[in-house]
Amino acid sequence: MHPIDTSMVLRNLQKKLAEVQSQIHANETKGLVRDPVLDTAYQDIEALRDQLSQARERVFDVGLYLTIYAGSEEELNKVEAEIKTIMESRLVYVKPALFQQEEGFDSVMPMASDKLAVNTKLNSSPLSSIFPFVSFDLTSNKGILYGVNRHNSSLIIFDRFSLENYNSVIFAKSGSGKSYFTKLEILRSLMFDVDVIIIDPEREYEYLAEAVGGRFFNISLSSEHHINPFDLPFVREDESPADVLRSHIINLVGLFRIMMGGMTPEEDAVMDNAIRETYALKDITADSDFSSAIPPLLSDLELVLAGMEGGASLAQRLLKYTQGTWAGFLNRPTNVDINKKFVVFSVRDMEDELKPVAMHIVMNNIWGSVRKELKKRMLIIDEAWWMMKSPDTASFMLSLAKRGRKYFLGLTTITQDVKDFLESPYGIPIITNSSMQILFKQSTASIDIVQKTFNLTDEEKYLLLESNVGEGIFFAGLKHVAIKVIASYTEDQIITSDPSQLLAIKRSKEELKASE
Repeated sequence: MHPIDTSMVLRNLQKKLAEVQSQIHANETKGLVRDPVLDTAYQDIEALRDQLSQARERVFDVGLYLTIYAGSEEELNKVEAEIKTIMESRLVYVKPALFQQEEGFDSVMPMASDKLAVNTKLNSSPLSSIFPFVSFDLTSNKGILYGVNRHNSSLIIFDRFSLENYNSVIFAKSGSGKSYFTKLEILRSLMFDVDVIIIDPEREYEYLAEAVGGRFFNISLSSEHHINPFDLPFVREDESPADVLRSHIINLVGLFRIMMGGMTPEEDAVMDNAIRETYALKDITADSDFSSAIPPLLSDLELVLAGMEGGASLAQRLLKYTQGTWAGFLNRPTNVDINKKFVVFSVRDMEDELKPVAMHIVMNNIWGSVRKELKKRMLIIDEAWWMMKSPDTASFMLSLAKRGRKYFLGLTTITQDVKDFLESPYGIPIITNSSMQILFKQSTASIDIVQKTFNLTDEEKYLLLESNVGEGIFFAGLKHVAIKVIASYTEDQIITSDPSQLLAIKRSKEELKASE
């Protein structure tokens, strides 16, 4: 690109303008029909003159040279023919540098020496659009290191709490590195005074909790850890106790809808009334101060339902949660304290039928703690497709995504069943309420719906199909880059979920213990 003196360009444009104006005048004198080509040329020259005079544009002599590499002359000729076909189909005509191969080779070397001097005049605007090496950087002055930009090897350093909301979604097929990425983000976020809470369906985060001195709660039917769904929410100074209690009762009705496998509108009304009466038995009403009240248990609700008109059937269906096999988990006072920097709730040992119930109750308990004390937090829901199975749990998760910002909470939603997640009516709203989105390797079955949802180009689509473990696309706000996740050796030892690595670590620990 060779800049041309603006004054010389203006003189040439003045001459050209005079020629065009003369031609237009001659046509008018002859009574010919107006020529739109001349009119357009006149307007373009005038506009360019104005922009050059105001220093908003410059004009350059521009040469575009392409170098072709091949292993043999036959391959070289084939590649040349393909490139010429592609370019000429777009009305871009190329010529080989016949008898000037040496000058051409010197011109494309990184020495800024244009020995071919085959140039076309272009002003700044179209010239900027042909520059082919545009790659977004996501490097800011604060935040954590997420990975390396695969296009230009710059560091992707970002602070999720600097965006309009603090939520993120992670989509990937099994074994593509989503848990590894999440653990890395957790480790690095903990150093920046962020509290992290995880709902873990596969007990993947137990070792990490142990390594950083966090708390690990195993939620199962035989577990010693219990959460009472009737625990009362904290009432903030700017909130009405009546509104908080009403909202909590609505959430409880949604929970019982999941537990009962659905309820009719009539049963919904009976359940709502029964919950109010159950709280009233403990002197908890919209008009009372219930900040220090002892909440009821599920068995209290069963007794109330048994004595209500239309409640007998509901009470019967509650028996398995209060006296049956599933009584241990729900029908006891809460003994879980999440006042730690890092807390993990594992639901791996919970029966599949009860997992959505358990995740809903755990999330509700976490939400109560989030509302109680304002601090920078991340809530991570792994295998979130469990939550999307029920409209009530999916709706609750969406409300967390929408309301979390007010309480400094960032929700991270992770799933490998992308198709099921996106086909839920709550899936797309959760994505649109997440300023950060991370896509790792996708399956061929789900790639088309992912491409449509995230407006990916075909190149980005194939990038996701062909990515290695820990590679994908990182979206932050309006920008997105291709990412490669990189961890240090120590981080890798803490966060790996590769079975072969875990086995090696276990053996080394056993050998060390035996030698002692």
